[in-house]
Amino acid sequence: MTRKVTVLGSLNSDTILHIDHLPVQGETMAMSDASTAPGGKGANQAVAAQRLGTQVHFIGAVGQDQNGELLLNALKEDGVDTTHVAQLANVGTGAAYILLESDSHNTILILGGANQCISETNVDEAKETIQSSDVLVAQFETPVVATLQAFKLAKSAGVMTILNPAPGRKTIPKELMELTDLITPNETEAEIITGIPVNDDLSMINASNKMQEMGAKNVIITLGERGAYYQLANGQRDFEPALKVKAVDTTAAGDTFIGALATKLTPDMKNIVESVRFASAASALTVQGAGAQPSIPTLEKMKEVRH
Repeated sequence: MTRKVTVLGSLNSDTILHIDHLPVQGETMAMSDASTAPGGKGANQAVAAQRLGTQVHFIGAVGQDQNGELLLNALKEDGVDTTHVAQLANVGTGAAYILLESDSHNTILILGGANQCISETNVDEAKETIQSSDVLVAQFETPVVATLQAFKLAKSAGVMTILNPAPGRKTIPKELMELTDLITPNETEAEIITGIPVNDDLSMINASNKMQEMGAKNVIITLGERGAYYQLANGQRDFEPALKVKAVDTTAAGDTFIGALATKLTPDMKNIVESVRFASAASALTVQGAGAQPSIPTLEKMKEVRH
């Protein structure tokens, strides 16, 4: 039976600005290129999970505009179920402006738009979808109250919950953390959440301990090209190095990791090593392409590379 993943999250129209380096205040700089692509953390994670072998249902919102239609069509083309994506009047579709430097690193500016209008009502309308899922994934590009409601519905039916706390928040409701089976920040987000700079083995352990004290049962901290650290409720912990590849664009690498993880990880976390390695391999393929969703690999592509 195909695994069912529900993603509550953002849909953004990405504008990618190709630059040599980040401009300093007052500097005028020429771009080498500019492009657009469908994106949003939620949508990227949904596309990754769908392409890597699950059936994904999406809960979100777009405006009644051209960008909204493009984003909806992109999800549908990948096979993502968009029944619970609202099309809202009087608000624009979310947007992201990605400053892509020549060394492949990026800085992202977000305009929330319709993403910020997702409510508990939208979540309640998707109750049956959430509770019949194997996994529920959410991020912080949509309102926390909606995520909290979704996690309540999920846990009441025994559904595994994955919280990708991006963008990072200094305050996360204790109830939400306690409903979180797995929290997956990168090192920057982990520092924002815990106040602990994550720069070595001890700090990864301390930050993970702090998030577990806050209520999250299991933790994975992603560290980009270095790899990922995991720490489980049963005390198991380790660091899994990333595959070494030449990166073209790191946009959506983290989202691919989360989406891939959602396709593999079991609620008992017994396959954590296999799942993290699979997610890391998917991310390694993503960074070798340009754009967010266009670079996310399919399961067939993963199999080609692995063989």
